[in-house]
Amino acid sequence: MEEYFKAVKITEKVYWVGAIDWSVRNFHGYETGRGSTYNAFLVLDEKITLIDTVKAPFVPEMLARIRSVIGDVTKVDYVVSNHAEPDHSGGLPATVAAVKPEKVFASAIGHKTLMAYYGDLGVIPVKNGEAINLGRSNLAFVETKMLHWPDSMVSYLDTEKVLFSQDAFGMHLAGSGRFGEDYPQFVLDYEARKYFANILNHLSPKVLDLLDALPGLNLDIQIVAPDHGPVWRRPEDIAWIINLYRECALQAPRAHAVVAFASMWHSTERLAEALSDGIRAAGVEVKLMDLQVNDRSAVMTEVANSGLMAFGAPTMNNQMFPAMADTLCYVKGLRPKNKLGFAFGSYGWSGEGGKQIKAVLDEIGAEQPQELFQVKYMPTSEDLKKIHEIGESLGRSLLDRVK
Repeated sequence: MEEYFKAVKITEKVYWVGAIDWSVRNFHGYETGRGSTYNAFLVLDEKITLIDTVKAPFVPEMLARIRSVIGDVTKVDYVVSNHAEPDHSGGLPATVAAVKPEKVFASAIGHKTLMAYYGDLGVIPVKNGEAINLGRSNLAFVETKMLHWPDSMVSYLDTEKVLFSQDAFGMHLAGSGRFGEDYPQFVLDYEARKYFANILNHLSPKVLDLLDALPGLNLDIQIVAPDHGPVWRRPEDIAWIINLYRECALQAPRAHAVVAFASMWHSTERLAEALSDGIRAAGVEVKLMDLQVNDRSAVMTEVANSGLMAFGAPTMNNQMFPAMADTLCYVKGLRPKNKLGFAFGSYGWSGEGGKQIKAVLDEIGAEQPQELFQVKYMPTSEDLKKIHEIGESLGRSLLDRVK
C-alpha cells in the first residue's frame, strides 16, 4: 500500500525514515501553521537500529520507508526511544509488534513513562553516559532531563558523528526538504524561534546548562538530527542553530515590542492602536496582535523576542476577557524574563479585567514603568493622546535598557 514512501539518505549508515504531517495545525495548543515532521532514523550496522518512532497514525509510512532501505522490517534489531511524548512514541507499540526487535532502549524515566502509556514493551533502561555497541559503531546516551520532559535524552553515533537530538534544535515545519539548506533562512529563523518560545522558554536555564556542558562531552558533532523539522549538516547551520538557542535562552531584552489585545466594541482596540503608534514613534519596532485572529503561540513567539509586552482587554462578567485570560495563562507558564510590561483596557461597570492583567504581569515579574491604564466605555481624544504618550515613554524606556 504505502510502498511509494522512500527513505532519505543522511550519511552512508543513517537514513531518515520518518513521516511528514502536512495538515497538523494544532500541537497541544501550539499553532503549527506550516505543519510538522516526525523524524525517525535508521542506522545500518551489524545491529540495525531505529532511532525513535512516529506519531501513531504514521507508522505505515515509517515502516514503508524502512522497507525501502532493508526490505524486511524484522531486520531491525534495536529500537531507541529518546523521548516518550506520544508524537515520538505513539507508534512504538505498533513498531515493536511489526519489527519484533531484540531490544528497546530508553532512559530510566523513559522506561517508566512508556510503561505508563503502553504497558510492558520490554524496554531496557539505559544510564546517562552509557553506550551500546552496534558492531562498527557505538551509540552513546546523554540524559537531558526536563529538556523538555523528565525522560528526555539524546543519542550520539560515533562513526557518523550524528547527534540525534530529539526535540532539541527542531521546529514544526513540513516540507519536501530534509535538510536545513533546503529552506529559506527567514522561515528557519521564525520557526526555530517559535519552537523555542513555545516549548523551551520556561526551561531556559537548563538549556544554557546543556549548551555550556556540550564542549566537555568531547563529541565531534557533524550532523544534528532532531525529531521535528530539518536535519542540520552544514557547519554554519549547526553553529547557527546552537547560537540561536543560546540567544533565546539568555532572554536579553530586544528593541522590539508586542501589543496584544482583545476587544468587544473596539474600545480596547482603539487604545491598542494608539499605544502601538506611540511605541513606534519612540523608534521601537512594534507588533500589534488582535487575539481574535492571532493564536496564543504566535503571541508567545513575539513576547519571547520582545523587550516590551503590553496586554489589553475589556472586562466581561467581572473578569478579563476570556481570550486574554487564555493567552496570559499560556504566557505565564512559559516564564518570559527581562521584560517591560504594561496593562490596559476598557470597562463599562467595574473594571476588574485590567487589574487582573496587571496582576499576571506582576506574577511574571515584568517591570511596569507605567501604571495600569483603563477607560470607561469608549476612549476620548484625551485618553488616546494619553496612551500614545505612554507608548512613547515605554518605547524610550525599552531603548534605554537595550543600549
